[in-house]
Amino acid sequence: MNRDMEFEKKIGYMFQDVRLLQNALTHSSFANEKHWPYERNNERLEFLGDAVLELISSDFIFHEHRKDMEGAMTKLRASLVCEQSLADSARQLDLGQYIRLGKGEYSTGGNDRDSILSDAFEAVIGAIYLDGGLENAAAFIRRFVLSDIEDKKLFYDSKTILQEIIQDQGANTISYELLSESGPDHAKEFVIRCNLNGTPMGTGKGRSKKAAEQKAAYETILKIRK
Repeated sequence: MNRDMEFEKKIGYMFQDVRLLQNALTHSSFANEKHWPYERNNERLEFLGDAVLELISSDFIFHEHRKDMEGAMTKLRASLVCEQSLADSARQLDLGQYIRLGKGEYSTGGNDRDSILSDAFEAVIGAIYLDGGLENAAAFIRRFVLSDIEDKKLFYDSKTILQEIIQDQGANTISYELLSESGPDHAKEFVIRCNLNGTPMGTGKGRSKKAAEQKAAYETILKIRK
């Protein structure tokens, strides 16, 4: 079984035109190394997939959260389709191992970078939409994005949500501790731990301190809930 067929099996969708899938999994760095034309990288498909994702997620929220006001619906959609949420969905599919990356991107861990994973995930949505229509794209989105909503709500602003949780529990203090900083300037990785009343809780990694803190807060919330 080749890699494309293996990925099709994972997502439960077989492409009529497998070139669309190959296009969706081709990062610009790989296409540039091969001197391929622009349209052979996944950026155009990502643009299309983003629009399809917004439509399907909006329709889902409109019908499943009938009492929510516009602001609440907008916030929920933002949490479901934000970069971290999509990257998390992509990791569930091991999407990183199927993305074609240039040598430089690959050597700096690009196949596990949130931005690259989320962009490729949206490109896959765009490819499914072109190959099989809106209903097949919607089925993919419902299965891999519009699930575990209670956890994905946390992605939008975990730090604020954590602050609200501990305020309800009395006098607690939160601090974020930088554990490590590594990598070249263009590809930094920060590791930050969230401490609750001085006790180590969740740890997060990110390309910025803010992103790492959000992930650390998210992991802390999951621990508190357990």
